[in-house]
Amino acid sequence: MRDEEIKTVRLSDNIAAYDELRSELEMDHNGEWIVIHDRKISGYFESMQEATQRAVEAFGTGPYLIRQIGAPPITLPTSVLYQRWEPVRAPSQSD
Repeated sequence: MRDEEIKTVRLSDNIAAYDELRSELEMDHNGEWIVIHDRKISGYFESMQEATQRAVEAFGTGPYLIRQIGAPPITLPTSVLYQRWEPVRAPSQSD
């Protein structure tokens, strides 16, 4: 199995886990951001930036699902889904 196929299966598992919990999540955490990795909820966050930062720190490049609870899913082109992302660091004062 190619690396892309493995990531697709694991991402689809995370999406399925979200869908299974959707009703409960929308009642208790509507509007918050959630991170799901390996079908487990990693945390709830107030902003996408916070969710993304925590996900990258904990799981590197993923795969993991970051979604705003109650919002419709965003469809990304395949070229974005499988692009390798490197963390961006803010320049220091001495730069």
